[in-house]
Amino acid sequence: MTPSSEKALLHPRNRHQGRYDFAQLVAASPELAAFVRSNEHQDQGIDFADPAAVKALNRALLKQYYGVGLWDIPAGYLCPPIPGRADYLHYLADLLADSNGGEVPRGKGVRVLDVGVGANCIYPIIGHREYGWRFVGSDIDPVAIRVAKQIVAANPGLTGAIDCRLQSNPADIFRGVLKPGELFDLTLCNPPFHASAAEAAGANTRKRQQLGTDPTRPALNFGGQAGELWCTGGEEGFVRRMVAESARIPGSCFWFTALLSKKDSLYGVEKELKKAGAYAVRVVPMAQGHKASRFVAWTFLNEAQQQEWRTRRWAKA
Repeated sequence: MTPSSEKALLHPRNRHQGRYDFAQLVAASPELAAFVRSNEHQDQGIDFADPAAVKALNRALLKQYYGVGLWDIPAGYLCPPIPGRADYLHYLADLLADSNGGEVPRGKGVRVLDVGVGANCIYPIIGHREYGWRFVGSDIDPVAIRVAKQIVAANPGLTGAIDCRLQSNPADIFRGVLKPGELFDLTLCNPPFHASAAEAAGANTRKRQQLGTDPTRPALNFGGQAGELWCTGGEEGFVRRMVAESARIPGSCFWFTALLSKKDSLYGVEKELKKAGAYAVRVVPMAQGHKASRFVAWTFLNEAQQQEWRTRRWAKA
């Protein structure tokens, strides 16, 4: 039903504390009503093993909390849990605040690059609605980029705030996406978690067993295409490539960041950061109930360069 325990330790600014108010959500998005059930304690929830129910919940959350009236993704594409996605953005805001005298830079002067935006476009939607930031979302999947652009175009409040760009070379992360002289205050990334299709399939089976559903059912409850779920080297390999490539554009971004779901991935990534000559590195823990996660952030800007950046960009934000 409702995984409220996983929401127990969300960031204080996260809108999704405690149990979902299904009456409120159904009022905002009536289609959700078809998926809401009551348990023996009369608590309401949905079947989180049902992809259609998860998508209907996301649509209701986006409408109720973020003013997104039209949102849809193709069957099989990643439909992420919104509370966790919001958490990453709020912690990123804190990261910027720590570099800005405790004040979160807000408004369209703050630019963020979402590496792997996906068809769902969740990070740019939440980040723009919460902080007024402008986003560029990149992806290697033409369908994902097309759908993300459709979502932006269908919601007037997002127009002009989110630019979705196709990464035509899957071997590249920043090259081919960043324009000459383009600057970003943040990059964010939820990298492909698994190292192979077989590993992703095994994780899907285990997840269905934990949810108490038929482990032979092929569909992932949150969906996901191959590029969203796995890549050679898994998340560690992807982020190490990101670090190496970021070292070639050190002045293009204040804080480069990426999620790391596996604690064991940190060792290799930190080794790569040392090799790349990062000026400062931070590992920021996040937790939702029993699930522990973190993101790693790095910058190549020294203190003088950081001060110049603050004065030139965030004083106007």
